[in-house]
Amino acid sequence: MNGVLNVYKEQGFTSHDVVAKLRGILKTKKIGHTGTLDPDAVGVLPVCIGKATKLCDLITDWGKTYEAVMLLGTTTDTLDISGKIVAQSEVNVSEVDVLKACNEFIGEYEQIPPMYSALKYNGQKLYELARKGIEIERKPRTVHINTLRVNDINLSDKQKTVTITVDCSKGTYIRSLCDDIGKKLGCGACMMKLTRTRVGEFMLDDTLTLNQISALVLKGEIEDRITGIDKIFSDYQEITFAEEYSRYLHNGNKLSREQIPADVAINDNEKYRVYDSDKCFIGVYEFRDEVLYPVKIFYEDNK
Repeated sequence: MNGVLNVYKEQGFTSHDVVAKLRGILKTKKIGHTGTLDPDAVGVLPVCIGKATKLCDLITDWGKTYEAVMLLGTTTDTLDISGKIVAQSEVNVSEVDVLKACNEFIGEYEQIPPMYSALKYNGQKLYELARKGIEIERKPRTVHINTLRVNDINLSDKQKTVTITVDCSKGTYIRSLCDDIGKKLGCGACMMKLTRTRVGEFMLDDTLTLNQISALVLKGEIEDRITGIDKIFSDYQEITFAEEYSRYLHNGNKLSREQIPADVAINDNEKYRVYDSDKCFIGVYEFRDEVLYPVKIFYEDNK
């Protein structure tokens, strides 16, 4: 069993919990997740199985989309509703103020990661230090907010909230974004709810809960819902080599332009999906300086 399963992470589970439960459901140990979601957050969590665990770092780098609900007027130590309240303020802002503040975060901005995060300082996770009352100075990191759409503004109820959809780069903390928007508004804010709706090409509508996965395993239908490794690279042009080159491919060797099939159009600095003569996916290669170099090989685990 090799490929990527689009899992729905339910509230209360950590990403590690999901992986641990899947090891039991799928009866395999070689499983890895592709990006941490807080226990209170829900949504898309692509999980790599078997040889596809080599994809974990790659998928972690993909862009993501979130829907978040901000609670205005409340600031917490964790930057979300689960934390200890450190400040509360009157909310005297208009819808125009909210729209303007949110719009100012579109594009690149310098974001300070939260103390309650899995980032490490001298080998210790920041949240472990935070729980001991220790705060470490964190350097701002450049993140990119591709789009930030305001879906709903509720300023009439006792709890004043703003619902946003954010399409962003890797490494973006939505909790920190909510906190920063609250600071910009002058009233403070924390994250109330978070749903991850997209990771790369993996969408919320296509996710499976752990219970659904268990049912599909019992029916013998789970393979139909696993995305094959080569499908992850479907945007790359395919190259299938003749049998005489199988030894080179299986050993992870580079190949020269002369060895590439004549009917394949090759361009410098482009990546390709490479298969052997039996249509077995070998991996991703890149063509540079008249040579096709291996970038990520998946065949080796077949040996």
